[in-house]
Amino acid sequence: MHTRTFGPTGRSVGEIGLGTWQLGADWGDVTEDAALATLRAAYDGGVTFFDTADVYGAGRSETVIGRFLRETPGARGKVFVATKLGRNNWPNGFTRDQIRGFTEASLRRLGVDALDLTQTHCIPFDVMQRGEVFGWLGELQREGKIRWYGASVESMEEALFCVGHGGVASLQIIFNIFRQKPIHELFAAARAKHVALIVRLPLASGLLGGKMTAQTTFTADDHRSYNRDGQKFNVGETFAGLPFAKGVELADSLRPLVPAGWTMADLALRWCLDFEAVSVLIPGAKNPAQVAANVRASALPPLGAELHVKLAALYERTVAPHIRGLY
Repeated sequence: MHTRTFGPTGRSVGEIGLGTWQLGADWGDVTEDAALATLRAAYDGGVTFFDTADVYGAGRSETVIGRFLRETPGARGKVFVATKLGRNNWPNGFTRDQIRGFTEASLRRLGVDALDLTQTHCIPFDVMQRGEVFGWLGELQREGKIRWYGASVESMEEALFCVGHGGVASLQIIFNIFRQKPIHELFAAARAKHVALIVRLPLASGLLGGKMTAQTTFTADDHRSYNRDGQKFNVGETFAGLPFAKGVELADSLRPLVPAGWTMADLALRWCLDFEAVSVLIPGAKNPAQVAANVRASALPPLGAELHVKLAALYERTVAPHIRGLY
């Protein structure tokens, strides 16, 4: 596993991390044993960055990570755990006392003395613009309850605002072959400010895994069933904002571009890693086999310039017109 420096923290982290939304809720049922096996496989594969949130399964994801840290000798010193706050009690969770309470609850569930990183969890832009939330996080940082803070955002407007805020150490964004806007609107600014970029949904909710068809179905408790048109939260969080059938069609159009011996997921993850501004990818996984498939991308060679040009043209011509939601 190759490593990258995580923004201003100075910490080196494996460039492939693990998103643990799946281990909490909204991706079908995952037992605690399966969740722990997934975390262990990730750690054994060189993954040193876990991303979670207090709202994933009402704290379940954090609790499972806390158990993993307790049961795995040496893991606490090696694994950088990033959590998020702001979605509990939505949309009324933005007072000083609430932010402090959310932080202390995450500390208890994770079983740590200080959070490595806490992020605002796609909170309303007007709340971020007031600046109070970042001020309260700064207080918690000075008290030693959190080491660093950042923001998980939906749009490039929000991302650029956060880059300009001096205390923000990281930004979490949706970025993949089907969501290329950050290359042109964010990467240079983030590098200039030494802000770490965490890439979520690098496989576009599985579309870029190359295994879905128009007939693929999902369980009722999977957001790919109940949020595919933005019924519950920003549609961009599900299939990168593409209508499902169109997303499958577009993924199929990538097949001729996949290098020999690679999977489509290899292509999608390696494409993200080819951008130096990216600090870590956080593809999700529900079992050890999926972890192994994700980790594999770190050992693959960069894509050639010609393939990057083709993928950029495909995005502009056939993908961008179909993207819905904040972007």
